[in-house]
Amino acid sequence: MAVSFKPFFWTVDFEAFRPDLHKALAYADGRKGGRPPFYAVLMFKILVIQTLNNLSDERTEYRINNLLSFVSFPGLGLSDRVPDAKTIWLFRERLTQGSAIERLLECFNATL
Repeated sequence: MAVSFKPFFWTVDFEAFRPDLHKALAYADGRKGGRPPFYAVLMFKILVIQTLNNLSDERTEYRINNLLSFVSFPGLGLSDRVPDAKTIWLFRERLTQGSAIERLLECFNATL
């Protein structure tokens, strides 16, 4: 059963995580080209719903594509590009390598 995400919109300021996310991810400036990464806060919200629902990367991608609550919580629209399972995995790996994921999730839990 999916968790209802409506209360999170009023209780958690996800923008407060942006500086820590950018510091941990250390994205390139984009001069080499390529597709720009998804917004860090959007990806962090996806990690939160994945963690709260104990989902695999593939199952998270499936639910974002098929459940309205999983689309709206991170701030995606119905016609927006959705991160695939590999993108979710890479984002989590970058945070893990930067030793930031535990700290960010602890801060999220403390905010709740």
